[in-house]
Amino acid sequence: MSFLKRFASNRGAVVGLIILLVVIVFALLAPSLFPQSPWRTVGRPFLAPFVMERFPLGTDTLGRNIAAGLVHGARVSLMIGVVSTLVALLIGVPLGAVAGYAGGFVDDALMRFTEFFQTIPSFALAIVMVAILQPQLGSIVLAIGVVSWPPVARLVRGEVLSLKTREYVQAAVTIGQSTPRIIFSQVLPNTIAPIIVMGSLMIGSAILLESSLSFLGLGDPNLMSWGYMVGAGRTRLIDAWWISFFPGLAIFLTVLALNLAGEGLNDALNPRLARGRE
Repeated sequence: MSFLKRFASNRGAVVGLIILLVVIVFALLAPSLFPQSPWRTVGRPFLAPFVMERFPLGTDTLGRNIAAGLVHGARVSLMIGVVSTLVALLIGVPLGAVAGYAGGFVDDALMRFTEFFQTIPSFALAIVMVAILQPQLGSIVLAIGVVSWPPVARLVRGEVLSLKTREYVQAAVTIGQSTPRIIFSQVLPNTIAPIIVMGSLMIGSAILLESSLSFLGLGDPNLMSWGYMVGAGRTRLIDAWWISFFPGLAIFLTVLALNLAGEGLNDALNPRLARGRE
């Protein structure tokens, strides 16, 4: 059975992929759907949803269009999720590969370094980093990437430990290939599947972390984000529930879609593990 057939056989993964595609399409079309700034006051404050066609999801405490904030916030959340995950992979993959292949003192030192980062609560460390570096897009991406790389390093280390004893790796050692070449040409290509699966799940975690930072007022003040929208309406949940509800629903559906798609990727890329669970 091909990869696509295995993926399509998982209904949850297909549903997750559809939801994710819808979010991506809205994010890409945001400038066309709502060309005006999402920060602009366009109507009466606290306008309820589904009352006026111009404001299908209502307006917030300052009269800003919630629908415009949602689609523009999708661009910010997805971008931060993807870029911060790439930062975490760029840190974790090389460290895990070197630790697993080198072994001995190098492995012990790198794993102790990894464990040091894991002992610090990731959310607390992200708050400290963003507060020190100032709440800007670059500092948020860096903070999320820095707190997210340890699980990647441990995953890659485990994969490399099992791969470095394989026949093709030993053959490369025998013919005199350099260690960096063996790692990048023989070992790491065979770890791509679990890295892709973990990366898809990490994007959802990064979106949640960015939303939490924005909720606390540590988001980029120049960018509209879902977390900021939830935080902006938290004091009016009783009489203006829609201000926080719709961005909160967007976060929930996007993270759920990423997790469902990640599970489908895992089953499609590791059919033996999927059959074992069945």
